[in-house]
Amino acid sequence: MVEAHGQRVSESEYLALERTSVEKHEYVNGEMFAMAGGTPLHAAIAANLAGALRNALRGKPCGVASSDLRVHVRSTGLYTYPDLTVVCGRVELHPEDDTVITNPTLIVEVLSKTTEAYDRGAKFAHYEHIPSLAEYLLVSADARRLEHYRRLDTGQWLRTVVDANDTPEGTLELPTLAARIAIADILEGLAIFA
Repeated sequence: MVEAHGQRVSESEYLALERTSVEKHEYVNGEMFAMAGGTPLHAAIAANLAGALRNALRGKPCGVASSDLRVHVRSTGLYTYPDLTVVCGRVELHPEDDTVITNPTLIVEVLSKTTEAYDRGAKFAHYEHIPSLAEYLLVSADARRLEHYRRLDTGQWLRTVVDANDTPEGTLELPTLAARIAIADILEGLAIFA
């Protein structure tokens, strides 16, 4: 991400600017950062995951949204566009902007070389402050490794790693959502984008 403005802006100014902006910006601590587009492989992984999640959640009171949906972390002030967001139950909108949600159940980030450290570290630290967030999924840029985090009743996070090289016919379990995704569905058709 690249800083978009040399000066600090208020939350209200950010929301106003973002309503008319052609590009997406993340906002934290008074600073706006332009969000770069992903590679073709990144986009294909996100699309496969969106389809697999939609199928796995069929009949449940949950919906899957693309990276066009902005999420706000109330307690830390972060505004960002996760690669995928799942919301279960009624969507809670930001009081000042009805294009922003505050209650994701699952967030998915497809890792890239430039965002991996941030997605694993500082960004996850922000996400942990979302009371409704029950699961967080990190997917490697080639979709061969998935790291799944599930919030336990104690508030701690349980990490499970699924390596597609070891279990290409395996599944990714999403216990909070009572859903599972076949690894093959995530990998399908990726070779043409690699």
